[in-house]
Amino acid sequence: MFGRHREPQKGDFMRVLIACEYSGKVREAFRMRGHEAYSCDLLESDDDSPHHYRGDCWEVIGLGWGLIVMHPPCTALCVSGNAHYGAGMKRHGERLQAIDWTLALYAHAKENAPQVAMENPVGVLPIKASQYVQPYQFGHPESKKTGLWLHNLPPLIATDDVAALWRTLPKKEAQRIHMLPPSADRWKIRSETYQGIADAMAHQWG
Repeated sequence: MFGRHREPQKGDFMRVLIACEYSGKVREAFRMRGHEAYSCDLLESDDDSPHHYRGDCWEVIGLGWGLIVMHPPCTALCVSGNAHYGAGMKRHGERLQAIDWTLALYAHAKENAPQVAMENPVGVLPIKASQYVQPYQFGHPESKKTGLWLHNLPPLIATDDVAALWRTLPKKEAQRIHMLPPSADRWKIRSETYQGIADAMAHQWG
């Protein structure tokens, strides 16, 4: 089922939940391959899709799925936030709460689906990531090291490695996501899944 070049067969299609997603990128990548995929977030979907639940993902996770892909909030978990959330900092309590909530959500998902993937940047979760991926492994000449915690799923295989091109780019382009100027939607841009990674998830896990 997880071969790199195998096309889906009748009977492979399943119910898929993309938890904590409002962009619809991963959801639509799965739907393009025939899966009954839905997203869920406290925000409305960016694409105004009818296949989006707006509300608490904890409740939606319990509805029964073949695969759950999760993108829990990472602001308090990222190592880049240590100046605000690190030990001894004013918002450290928020980090501890985020760790507990994220671990509980991951456990809840594993209890309600046979296959689960959780995505988060390099951070402070006390459980080791199954693998780390970079957008330049999937056709995007940019850097954003991202961890994947996998339950009954194989590691993602690079589909279009453009690392050689990425190394030749000026820093402003190669590190675009890290160098975004302050703006009202900066957090949304930084949290959105790259299309190449979304496609790889749908192809290899679907």
